Amino acid sequence: MDTNVWGNTTINDLIHDAEKALNVIVQQPEVDPKRISIIGHSEGTVIAPRVAIDNSTKVKNIVLMGVAAQNPRATVYYQNLLLLPYAMQVLDKNHTGFISIKQMAKDPFFIRSIAPFSIALSNNTKTITTAIAKFFGTNGYVSIDRQLKPLLIKALENATALKWLDSKCNNLGGCSKWLISYFNIEPDLSIIGNVSKSIGILLLNGENDSQTPVQQAFLLQQRLTNVNHPDHMLITYPNLGHFFYPSSQWFTRGGPIEPYVLADIYTWLEAHSGLSHPHIATPTSTLAANANTSSSSER
Repeated sequence: MDTNVWGNTTINDLIHDAEKALNVIVQQPEVDPKRISIIGHSEGTVIAPRVAIDNSTKVKNIVLMGVAAQNPRATVYYQNLLLLPYAMQVLDKNHTGFISIKQMAKDPFFIRSIAPFSIALSNNTKTITTAIAKFFGTNGYVSIDRQLKPLLIKALENATALKWLDSKCNNLGGCSKWLISYFNIEPDLSIIGNVSKSIGILLLNGENDSQTPVQQAFLLQQRLTNVNHPDHMLITYPNLGHFFYPSSQWFTRGGPIEPYVLADIYTWLEAHSGLSHPHIATPTSTLAANANTSSSSER
């Protein structure tokens, strides 16, 4: 990776790159320029609508997976404070208001959430236990309300203020110029109404998504209803995480996209490209359609 190039990249550069790719696709002889659909996942859900807005004559549909509707600070807020209910509901089984250092050191989710990156990668329980004990200043128990909660709030303030950034690219947060530009971009909730009403919009979200929570998708779906966008649909998936793979509500597991999610995408795109029958929802999806219709069921 050329850090001189990537290190100076902004979210607008990525949008322009996507638009260049679209222009290349349009010129291919085997491509029908009237049936082009764009799929964006996670950060890509910020990019795809903007490409569609600027290229409304070229884009027929957009599919947004793992929706980032609000400013990224809202997502960071959710991710940082997710550890608090986890500590209360999972770690503090006896509801004492305390969790032990040893218990923290054995919990993979807790380690990944709070330990320094170098410590989180360690397989040495003793090293992890010592680091966490030093972090909290105790070898025994930590108060969820008096110690953990203030720590998470402080971490949240630092994260949303981007105080942890340096000028170099890193494995944890990417590159500072990109992240600053991403935090400052106008959120999808503000611009989604500018997507042409001739463009179909499909929203997909796992109900256990711990990175872009399902509430983000509902917010965007409601916004599309409010602006009277005539052709939009939301499908949510119980038990699936950010990568549309079975996950708990606390953290997303990596793995291939579930086949039924791909089937839903294919069916919707097929119908919205004028190639087949009207869309018939699979009986095990949770759906929220446009302002005029809605239905729901579970997998």
